[in-house]
Amino acid sequence: QAQLKESGGGLVQPGGSLRLSCRGSGGILDYNDIAWFRQAPGKEREGVSCIASSDGSAKYADSVKGRFIISRDNSMNSAYLQMNGLKPDDTGVYYCAADFMTCRENRNGLESHEYRSWGQGTQVTISA
Repeated sequence: QAQLKESGGGLVQPGGSLRLSCRGSGGILDYNDIAWFRQAPGKEREGVSCIASSDGSAKYADSVKGRFIISRDNSMNSAYLQMNGLKPDDTGVYYCAADFMTCRENRNGLESHEYRSWGQGTQVTISA
């Protein structure tokens, strides 16, 4: 059964960095686009970034542009989210998601309904 599993969350001070990993099994990352979402307590799930399987092109939410970098390594069946300049507002549970051709020019790529496969999430807390 194809699965996604996130890791790398933790507690970081404002201004710090974290690198999240999303490991896929069952071939789920072979041809699918990958996205990262986050959900803060009491708030809706928010799309953070996505990356296409075809050419590695990426999209970012305005709130993380210039601070976060998404990448993927198909040989490792993994995707990553490098988060720099972290702020308290970045706190939440971070999820990776995958689906076919979602992070393309003709798609939004950062809406949760576009993705059918999800991981369980990893907690990120930014606090002094």
